[in-house]
Amino acid sequence: MKVSKIVYKPFGLGLGIAGGMLAGVVFKQAWKRLSHDDAPDATDEDRTWSEVLLAATLQGAIYAVVKATVDRAGATATRRLTGTWPA
Repeated sequence: MKVSKIVYKPFGLGLGIAGGMLAGVVFKQAWKRLSHDDAPDATDEDRTWSEVLLAATLQGAIYAVVKATVDRAGATATRRLTGTWPA
């Protein structure tokens, strides 16, 4: 296993946690702009199926984009610092 990959692991883990938190904030803001209400939980009795599934779809899409952005930026920064790609 490459040294750069071993060094990148804890860095990548921290980036993943930060990215997940960022994705949660972005989703909450996006949902408030769309519905002027808090995002529904899957078990909210007063919410419709379509509202719950739309919220889950939007949340998944935002999470995937933020995760890919954070992972790519971390790998690019690692290459700039070490000269090698971490994967």
